[in-house]
Amino acid sequence: MKLRATRDLEGDAASSSSASAPARAKYILGVDVGSTVIRCHVYDKAAVLRGSSTKQVKVLHPQPGWVELDPEYLWTQFIDVIIEAVQAAGIQMNQISALGLSTQRATFITWNKKSGKPFHNFISWQDLRAAELVKSWNRSMLLKAIHGFSSLLYFFTRMDQFLLSSCIAFTTQHVSLRLAWVLQHIPEVEQAIKDDNCCFGTVDTWLLYKLTKGAVYATDYSNASSTAFFDPCKLQWSVPLGKLLSIPVSLFPPVEDTSYNFGSVDAEIFGVAFPIAALVADQQAAMFGQCCFDTGDIKVTMGTGSFWDINTGSKVHSSKTGLYPLIGWKIGTELIYLAEANASDTGSAIQWAQNLDLFVSVEETSEMASSLVNSGGVCFVPSFSGLQIPVNDPYACASFMGITPSTTKKHLLRAMLESIAFRNKQLYDTITREVDIPPTSIRADGGVSKNRFVMQMTSDLISRMINKPVVTDMSCLGASFLAGLAVGFWNDREQLKKLRETDVVFKPQKEPKEYKVAMDNWIKAVKRSLHWYNQTSE
Repeated sequence: MKLRATRDLEGDAASSSSASAPARAKYILGVDVGSTVIRCHVYDKAAVLRGSSTKQVKVLHPQPGWVELDPEYLWTQFIDVIIEAVQAAGIQMNQISALGLSTQRATFITWNKKSGKPFHNFISWQDLRAAELVKSWNRSMLLKAIHGFSSLLYFFTRMDQFLLSSCIAFTTQHVSLRLAWVLQHIPEVEQAIKDDNCCFGTVDTWLLYKLTKGAVYATDYSNASSTAFFDPCKLQWSVPLGKLLSIPVSLFPPVEDTSYNFGSVDAEIFGVAFPIAALVADQQAAMFGQCCFDTGDIKVTMGTGSFWDINTGSKVHSSKTGLYPLIGWKIGTELIYLAEANASDTGSAIQWAQNLDLFVSVEETSEMASSLVNSGGVCFVPSFSGLQIPVNDPYACASFMGITPSTTKKHLLRAMLESIAFRNKQLYDTITREVDIPPTSIRADGGVSKNRFVMQMTSDLISRMINKPVVTDMSCLGASFLAGLAVGFWNDREQLKKLRETDVVFKPQKEPKEYKVAMDNWIKAVKRSLHWYNQTSE
């Protein structure tokens, strides 16, 4: 097994290409393995969608708060969506120029280096099993000492890495303490690490490993930075954090550029070899698909969760409230950083409401909410996976408050949609308050961006225009753009900008103060939902 992605496999791809040269350079495959859905899109040179396939991700909940994925089932679904999308496009596999792969972030697995067999299921970024570890570490004197010492070093050196470590705080979404939990509770993993027989990978690394039948073991900078185990300043796995948690950095894969020839899909899988030309984390993929290439550009993706990202250019942002510094992408000498604020439960909350028969079709929710003047005093707290910044409470509970005998399904639904807009307001305010970069544009995507009620209310609350494109599955498009640039399918970013089409621009229609009473009540409901599971467990 190779332990680096190399260009050695390009020869195989080139020979395959020459065998069918007239037909091959026509389409790009973009696959997005999200938290709830796996999508594969087939794009032509005009970035027109020629064929697609979608499958629901099978999420496992073996214990309360645990969220897992079966790796072999995920692999089967991944192969199926590619085959089905190519068939839907009416083309042959030998017409694929390259594959770009976007994946959910910080969901990880470990496996036996020799046999390739996983030691456990994927542990999702939404998983809460490490909540007690997070609480313990964040309250520890050791972490406080690190903060103090790092602050002192930053005062004298003004080096970004010391500023970052002076603000470090663990969350359940970070790989670090979930991986520490694995080492504490699964002896086989601990022993395999001692025997140098353990591989670690996020979803991208696992799928790359499987696609190349174990020949290539790697990740990219966007996915690496999303683990919270990667030093975005030194561009390497964090040795100090590894020593702090007793996790050797040798466990982690090599890191390559985002738009890069990682090798070729093994010809036995689809009958032909073609290049894997991009690995990218899903939110960074959406950022690239939205053509948010310039400093100050903001992208908000509302899918399973809500993710607000601002392009901070070559500057790493350090936050005291939880804004996370990410690498957007690395292509050659270009390195773009992002600062991100997120909420875990957006589309997942809407899906839950549909499962309870609060509505029949997602398309009708905007009209249902708009048919009411207000929510009738009902507030919803979207916290199935805790509340992230600026609240930062993994023990907060999801809840309805203010229900009366006159409350209807429409009131409940409106309260849920309002909660998404209120969370958007919190996240936007956190970004603009913390990041010393004026926002230049805001672009929205993801399934929930199709909800006009949520979009208009968000625009009103933040007093900004929001641009929604025709295509809202931006992670697939971003991965395709990155892969296409790597193999010359598209020439440059100016060409990509011309391919993005705007569907609608939401402009503020109300003053934020018109929502003050409703948002004040909602904030009161949020406060009463905090520390819920912690209290009941004591």
